[in-house]
Amino acid sequence: MSVGPSYLRTARGSPPIPNMESHFSSSPEMEPRRLEGKWENEEPDAEDQVQPKFEIDSFYDPASPAPQPEILQIKIKEEESDSEDHLHPNERSSVTLTDGDDVVVKKRRQWVQPMCYQRFSKGQFHLLYGKLRKNPEKFFAYIRMSISTFDELLKLVHPHLHRMDTNMRQAISPAERLVVTLRFLATGSTFAALHYQFLIGRATIGMIVRETCKTIWNVTKDLVMPEPNTEKWMKIAEGFYEKTDFPNCIGALDGKHIRVTRPPNTVSKSCSKVFFTVLLALVDSNYCFTYIDVGAYGSDGDASGFFKSNLGKMVNEGKLNFPANKPLPGTKGPALPYVIVADEAFGISTNVMRPYPIRNLTGTKRAFNYRLTRARRMVECAFGILANKWRVFHSAIQLNTAFVDDIIKCACVLHNLVLLRDGIVFEDSILDPLPGVPWNVVRGPNSGMSVRDAYAQYFASTQGEVPWQNENF
Repeated sequence: MSVGPSYLRTARGSPPIPNMESHFSSSPEMEPRRLEGKWENEEPDAEDQVQPKFEIDSFYDPASPAPQPEILQIKIKEEESDSEDHLHPNERSSVTLTDGDDVVVKKRRQWVQPMCYQRFSKGQFHLLYGKLRKNPEKFFAYIRMSISTFDELLKLVHPHLHRMDTNMRQAISPAERLVVTLRFLATGSTFAALHYQFLIGRATIGMIVRETCKTIWNVTKDLVMPEPNTEKWMKIAEGFYEKTDFPNCIGALDGKHIRVTRPPNTVSKSCSKVFFTVLLALVDSNYCFTYIDVGAYGSDGDASGFFKSNLGKMVNEGKLNFPANKPLPGTKGPALPYVIVADEAFGISTNVMRPYPIRNLTGTKRAFNYRLTRARRMVECAFGILANKWRVFHSAIQLNTAFVDDIIKCACVLHNLVLLRDGIVFEDSILDPLPGVPWNVVRGPNSGMSVRDAYAQYFASTQGEVPWQNENF
């Protein structure tokens, strides 16, 4: 490697720069490497020439050749990596740039961690999967869905998760990939814990979980969470009226804050080690998600997140194909719009109803708050079912936010899939009495307030009241 004539000096009066060419050429480890589009021994282009960082001695002869630009020699450090994932042979080494002039090349210690060679004999999937299929109850407890639902889901994702076997190793089957992902969602275990259970590399498990979550969302969202049309909205309204005695209701709206471990080198407003990402959901009378919006910051309120979301924009612009206004049951008019019920965190509008504030409550307003809360309980129950089945939401998720968004969307469509195929058995508390709740005073538009007053008058009338509503508040 040329570093210029030997009479060049790094500073006036300092010793001459030694000739390092023989030293580098004699070392077998220092072979020419391609850096930033050039070989180390290749002369730089005219526009890329670097000004030499040295001064010429006062005895420099002008007739001698001009000094050549200095080309820095970058040392290559080889470090061993404790990575245990399975990579392509071309990906066995990775280059990491450091703050200095060194390029750290991480070299794999082993092709496969020796323990992972026992995956087919001692891995949890190969030990339990066949036995669990012979016991439907144990299968449901382990996978969180029935055998028939699992087979249906596997059939949908199989073409996207199938990998070819090679001469180097046998590929992980789509069934094993799906089981690993469902166990992660069902238990919230870390990738390191799943590595010891399934004897698959930790990084490989992370790759499998993310690919499978994306695949499940893409192939099932149109099946279990289709965009409702007018007929679907009317069917949802019938379900709400049958179960909660709230007419013209097409959904319960609320947001769930999901904890995410704060990534390194980031700043939190509260100096907390936990971030929050928001799942904004619209739920029907069967606890299924109709619309979801994922990714809002936890520092934003539910109302702010709703109006910024696609769902909020579509509601405000009237693009959700809501049915035409309809008189309430037992009355001849006036025709009232179909509404979404929400809590006090959301603003009131023509199609979004929130409770009356606790100040100066009359009997009519109390009856409205009680009936609205019974209908809004559907979304609270849906969030409870989601978190208890997929317990990854019981603790802070230690992944980046984009990965967490994929997990949330996958869990939501799996929630709908299991409810539609397997149903759910739990103690329904819709008819249980509700305690009084102090609602905040937030003023909304006059159109929304007039619609709320019309509903309140209906619930207090003989046509709309229920015999037990006055006994519970």
